[in-house]
Amino acid sequence: MNDLINNPSYFKKVEFWGATTIFVFAVFFLNTTSEGPEKYLFDKAGIQFYYYQDFFFPRLIRYTFLYLIFLFLNFKVLPKIVEKENLVPNIVLALLPFLALGLVFGITDTYSKNYLFQRYRTEDEAYKVIFQNSYFYAFRLLLIFGFYAFIKYIGLYLLASSEAIQSKYRIITRDGVSAFVLWMISMFLLLVVDAEGELVYGWGIIGPAGILLYCYSFYALIPKSMPKPKPFRAYLGKTVLVLLAAIIPLGLVADLLTQDEEFALFMAIFNVFFQLLITVPLSWLLYRRQMQGNAEIHVLKKELGQSAANFDFLRSQINPHFLFNALNTIYGTAIQEKADRTSEGIERLGNMMRFMLQENLQERISLAREMEYLENYISFQRLRTDESPNIRIEADVQQEVGLAQISPMLLIPFVENAFKHGISFREPSFIKIMLEVKNTVLYFDVNNSKHEKQGNDPEKDKSGIGLTNVKQRLQLLYPGRHELIIRETGKEFFVHLTLQLS
Repeated sequence: MNDLINNPSYFKKVEFWGATTIFVFAVFFLNTTSEGPEKYLFDKAGIQFYYYQDFFFPRLIRYTFLYLIFLFLNFKVLPKIVEKENLVPNIVLALLPFLALGLVFGITDTYSKNYLFQRYRTEDEAYKVIFQNSYFYAFRLLLIFGFYAFIKYIGLYLLASSEAIQSKYRIITRDGVSAFVLWMISMFLLLVVDAEGELVYGWGIIGPAGILLYCYSFYALIPKSMPKPKPFRAYLGKTVLVLLAAIIPLGLVADLLTQDEEFALFMAIFNVFFQLLITVPLSWLLYRRQMQGNAEIHVLKKELGQSAANFDFLRSQINPHFLFNALNTIYGTAIQEKADRTSEGIERLGNMMRFMLQENLQERISLAREMEYLENYISFQRLRTDESPNIRIEADVQQEVGLAQISPMLLIPFVENAFKHGISFREPSFIKIMLEVKNTVLYFDVNNSKHEKQGNDPEKDKSGIGLTNVKQRLQLLYPGRHELIIRETGKEFFVHLTLQLS
């Protein structure tokens, strides 16, 4: 349900696969039917019934046409109407398919309802009745589709506003809103399939009653029962009293809707058992699960707060002004002594430190600044490797990246890992770095040689710098928007990252 709230495209996928599943099942059951339900009407009229001509193909055409019209209207036309984009042309475009649907239904009914021609004096009269009924049915489908669109967008609005609603009305929970949306959709489906009236009325009463009981349980019944020695038993006792008190109001509502006293009494009593067997245990389990989740969040916040405090303390011990002034002093001395490589290294180091102390604290920075830090790091590392002929470093970094943004320090761990494990002053070594952006998609490749660490090297048994951390950050910050491929052989290490930028 969180995916549904946070990602509207997810709801579109649910709709598409739901409609496709219904269509596939309809065609499947069409194939399993050996005789059409209208066959007895053909026999009664004394007309020969042909299975494929009078049943299978007309139904298949109708189902296919309905499926395609739903996809077209729901995913192409309706969103534009909601956004008020070319409103009049799109409203006309929404009505035309139903006119075509009436025509298709009329044509197919001349085969599937061929027996009607025996009931009227002339063929023209029979055609008139068939096409009138087909267009009436198409108009009914138009109303049903409009009702579905209304339910869908009201439901999406309620889900998107669930936090604001709950903050204003504490009794209304997000799960309660979600349940109400699902109940509305289920009621719509019952109406579409022409379900029995008792089933529609029954679910129309029991569904809202269950949702109200669930919300009230979260708001008052369960919290007041938790301090008791046996909280579930206390909650169950309170719930039984509430359900018994609700028998008369629910019975009156059911009688008002159905005008059937026996059915109303049955529904009022059945509601008690339904809520006790379904809603009560479900509400208890979900509340306990929420309490456990809140406890875990509290522990995580406490640990995070301690880590942040420690970080702030350590950062406060480093006086940035002192560090930069000291670096500037050393930088000036190196220039006076004509130590070009030393002065360049100090300048690169100062730029990197300024980045880490300032921009690294932001949630998002420009990709250009991230790349600038990357180039400073590579240039800084070159100062110790350029004098070695056996070390080859290639960096192909795109310069123009527009206004794209990225989480800071997301790319550098891969480069750090390459320099840590890919450089040896005793063996031929190489590092290849490539970065480019195409249509807001970042492509980043790092390929480096691998060398065995010496036995006395303290880094010998340690894994790559920050690779585990950066994987976790990618999962948290770019879920479903990145692809990370890491491969290694005995002599090489390769990283390929594809990232959808904001």
